[in-house]
Amino acid sequence: MDYIKINEKDNVCVALKDLSKGTKLELDGECVVLTEDITRGHKIALKDLKEGENVIKYGSPIGHATKDIGAGSHIHIHNLKTNLGEVLEYSYHPENGGEDIPKRTPAEFMGFVREDGSVGVRNEIWIIPTVGCVNPIAAKLAEISKKKLSGTVDDVLAFAHPYGCSQMGEDQEATRIILSDLIRHPNAGGVLVLGLGCENSNIGVLKNGYLGD
Repeated sequence: MDYIKINEKDNVCVALKDLSKGTKLELDGECVVLTEDITRGHKIALKDLKEGENVIKYGSPIGHATKDIGAGSHIHIHNLKTNLGEVLEYSYHPENGGEDIPKRTPAEFMGFVREDGSVGVRNEIWIIPTVGCVNPIAAKLAEISKKKLSGTVDDVLAFAHPYGCSQMGEDQEATRIILSDLIRHPNAGGVLVLGLGCENSNIGVLKNGYLGD
């Protein structure tokens, strides 16, 4: 899917990837041709909008056009302005009376469900050094393991880095958080954490304060 119209009442859709001028969008039985390049995540006019006309997204106005906008054009802050004016406080009352948005078929993808409920898109073995001193050992282990495990996992990778020792304060904290995130990442079906024991961010420290159970 390259673009999405969120609500049937919307007069805009959203690009899900970078789209080029001339791309044809087919929605609700109609075709709209892009009049310019559209960056991923940005809005596209699905019909001609007059200056002052409301821009509808999520089934409700999100602002109004500050000039005439042609179908297939980019809608952003250069041609869209909020309807709030000088109001500093407001309450939200959807024009559709709070009607439920029609349910769509949930998107699916092929993934690997881990024991903690997280889902990865790869099934790899990761070797995580807690300190840069053991990078060569981690790399050698990955090289040997890759040959032995060929065909059973997507890859065996060692994550070399120069950190883990002689760090203090926020610098050290950042390293521990990154290492912990790698260890728990769902793209890894198995993780070997490799350390010396004397480093500031050793395995014991990571287990006690960052990895939980």
